[in-house]
Amino acid sequence: MVGATRTGVAIKHGEEQGLAIKSIKPAQWRRQFRCVLLAALACCLGSLAGVVHAGYAAIVVDPATGQVLDAVNPDEQNYPASLAKMMTLYLTLQALHDGKLKLDQKLPVTAWAAAKAPTKLGLRRGQTISVKDCILGMVTKSANDAATVVAEGLGGTERHFADLMNAQAVQLGMQHTHFDNASGLPDPDNTTTARDMATLAVALYRDFPNDTHYFATKEFVFRGRLVRGHNHLMDHFPGMDGLKTGFTDASGFNLASTAVRDGHRLFGVVMGGRTAAARDKVMARLLDDGFDHRPTPAIVVASAADPHSSMARQVLAALSPISSAEAGSVPVPAHHRRHLRGHHVAIAGATCTHRRGASCLRRRHTPHRHVATQLAHHKSNHKSHVLMAARHQAPDNKAP
Repeated sequence: MVGATRTGVAIKHGEEQGLAIKSIKPAQWRRQFRCVLLAALACCLGSLAGVVHAGYAAIVVDPATGQVLDAVNPDEQNYPASLAKMMTLYLTLQALHDGKLKLDQKLPVTAWAAAKAPTKLGLRRGQTISVKDCILGMVTKSANDAATVVAEGLGGTERHFADLMNAQAVQLGMQHTHFDNASGLPDPDNTTTARDMATLAVALYRDFPNDTHYFATKEFVFRGRLVRGHNHLMDHFPGMDGLKTGFTDASGFNLASTAVRDGHRLFGVVMGGRTAAARDKVMARLLDDGFDHRPTPAIVVASAADPHSSMARQVLAALSPISSAEAGSVPVPAHHRRHLRGHHVAIAGATCTHRRGASCLRRRHTPHRHVATQLAHHKSNHKSHVLMAARHQAPDNKAP
């Protein structure tokens, strides 16, 4: 009887709720629906923001000892933007050394490559371009079409090339990095950390010592026109001879750099700068302090970040196909979403001699590759729905 009574009360209460609902006016319905929708969107963005923190980060590494001389948020996941091309360049140089490619080899330009968003070399479908020009185009202008040409030349498709990028990341010990394309154009599955980008930068100079001159290239002539680079800090910082810049609306201004002073080489990475100038200023300070064996105050790194940046705006910018790397935004042609396999991998620790004021690159156990692949299967269903909605956004035409 007690149960029956309780049930009866519940039914009666439900009936009362039903009567109350009927009395709500259409305008109230709309207000309530809008509140629910905004709450759902906030929850969605909150969950995405927990995965990738598009904020500021920095690290300075001494490759001779394996020491991390300075670090601010080094393991926070960020969007690599065109720093992803460092891995495309790594695989390109590797293919050259293995005899799979030749510098003067002509690669075909597909419609897929030609349609990439700026910045690019302006390649057209049916043309060809040499491997050397692709390398120089990626290093200087951060050409997205050149990166895709190489990706298709080595992987058959950009999708398969991304798998090769992730497999190489496993071997290099890049624990928190996943590549979804060869260029770094906006995609929520393009993720990395300052520590991982430093690991990649060191690997480029360690594994291809005879090719490091490419990263010092400031300009080159392509089909009768001068192509200038984005890495302007090399013009002002003594001893700097590479590496790579990067920018998207979601990532902010990124930079991986290396410099030599008195025969001693350091590597630095800065991510999430509010402007290219602010990013460059922090990089110069970090390297100066690293060479002088003094720490850089964390507030100096934070000062280069955008204090007015919105996490929701950054997440939506990363999800939107209407954006570009390194330059002003232009629409990107719609394409089917890729179901790529990611890799959660471990950092490869170098031999490290402890000294005051410095830490060492952390060693972690590296899982077997097939286990690593299983741990990071692509979150395709949720992303596809958001991307479909994002396609209806208007282009953001501002330039960096």
